[in-house]
Amino acid sequence: MRRYGMILVIVAVLFVCPVYGASQEKIPPGFVDVQKIIPSACFDIRYYGNYNFIGEKIDGYDAPKCYLTQEAAAALAEVQEELKPFALSLKIFDCYRPQRAVDHFVRWAADLKDVRRKTEFYPAVDKKNLFRDGFIAERSGHSRGSTLDLTIVPLPCPRKEADDSWTKHEECSPDPEKRSPDGGLDMGTGFDCFGRPSHTLNTGLSDQQRANRALIRRLMEKHGFRNLEEEWWHYTLVKEPYPDTYFNFPVR
Repeated sequence: MRRYGMILVIVAVLFVCPVYGASQEKIPPGFVDVQKIIPSACFDIRYYGNYNFIGEKIDGYDAPKCYLTQEAAAALAEVQEELKPFALSLKIFDCYRPQRAVDHFVRWAADLKDVRRKTEFYPAVDKKNLFRDGFIAERSGHSRGSTLDLTIVPLPCPRKEADDSWTKHEECSPDPEKRSPDGGLDMGTGFDCFGRPSHTLNTGLSDQQRANRALIRRLMEKHGFRNLEEEWWHYTLVKEPYPDTYFNFPVR
């Protein structure tokens, strides 16, 4: 009887817990390379290089590519089509994120001595509070394949910052004179800027900055995405096909 009960527990765990696919290496069916679906979009995959809040290439990013579920990519293509007549484009910073990359974030956040990129990405936040305040978590919606980080840029696509040229260490400030430009519309902060200024509806911004955030939010919501209120750049497909599955295949 005890053995039978243990089997029931194991089966229940298998059905309740998310599937991480720890040994998964191949891109599963249902995922697509977004650059092939939206070749006109601009891409600056930050976690492939060292221009990010950690300051090094992140585990699981073996190529500067953007993978999403077919459903999310199709919806995103509709957003891009709306921008084209205005000589504007989406610029994508991150898409699907392997669980191994999230684990890298967690290890970094636990190392309070590593503050190499504090000035650029979390100037007003104490690193010891990154978990408490929700900036770093053990799981990410990105790992489900229908979440991405993006902005809007005028065409042609801006030149990607070379990782080895990132030496000025500007703050990701609401003041555009104090932060490094990314070639996009002024959204009030840089990408991955931890803190209240990055909250989508933050009122301490200029009229133009708030209008730019409203533009991207209106377009993304029109085509089936929802925003994470703490991050103006973060959107998830509402009808995501894998709401309970966290994938771990590498980006390559």
